[in-house]
Amino acid sequence: MFERLSRVPLTTVMTVMVIVPVVATIAGVLMVSGFMFTPMLNAALMACVLVGLVTVPFSIMLGRAIARRTMWEREAESARRQLVAWISHDLRTPLAGIRAMTEALEDGVVAEPGEVAVYAKQIALEADHLSKLVDDLFQLSRITAGALNLTLHDVRLADVVSDVVAASRPVAAREGVELRADAREWPVVRGSEPELMRVVRNLVSNAIRHTPEGGSVAVQVDVDGPDAVVRVGDGCGGIPDDVLPQVFDVGFRGTTARNPSGAGLGLSIARGLVDAHHGRIGVQNHGPGCRFEVRIPLR
Repeated sequence: MFERLSRVPLTTVMTVMVIVPVVATIAGVLMVSGFMFTPMLNAALMACVLVGLVTVPFSIMLGRAIARRTMWEREAESARRQLVAWISHDLRTPLAGIRAMTEALEDGVVAEPGEVAVYAKQIALEADHLSKLVDDLFQLSRITAGALNLTLHDVRLADVVSDVVAASRPVAAREGVELRADAREWPVVRGSEPELMRVVRNLVSNAIRHTPEGGSVAVQVDVDGPDAVVRVGDGCGGIPDDVLPQVFDVGFRGTTARNPSGAGLGLSIARGLVDAHHGRIGVQNHGPGCRFEVRIPLR
């Protein structure tokens, strides 16, 4: 019986819980009065009907609200478990590599100076990966908890983009990707330079990582009405339309066009930081890939 009740929609349950007492009250009043429809009985029945007309719609609204909240909590819990599983995997992988290389050094399996240097460099790279992952988790936790306090000042957005592009050129060259930047305007926004740099850096690094060798990544700064705009276009091959709304979800790792990599936190962090600047971020398929667009209100 309880299993069957668990399948009944919550809105229906709430409505029945309100209707049953009202109907029972009406039936009780009729039985006590002996079905003698006196003015007092008519007044009592009218009062019961009015109570039902008020409480039933309210119970339906309340049931729907509780059902939506319950569904949201279930989806949030599912997303949290999935994120924990992904993060656990991403933490175990570099840790396993560090442990294996450390044991090889301790056991003397690797003794040649050249090999030792290679192992040391690889351990440093894996440790850096872990540090970035922990930093992403900390930043995301601050955003979701509403504890992100920004120190705002005037920021030249084109300077932010040029610094990120200059730092990303070696990575793009190593991947065989052409990285281009173009500033049509030199807008000034009110924001936090480190956070804005992080947004652009996340978008540019994602674009380079998902663009095949021989492709290109274009970064453009412009002004559109009251907004400063940064556009980052890549050559990933595009994102299916049904997946586009999920791109900024926590833990999103891509599709067949964008190979899964990383913890899937970068775009979620970028959206949170843009929201903190009262801006907007979006994505659409464009040309040989997709184009991310960040809009920040002008100063």
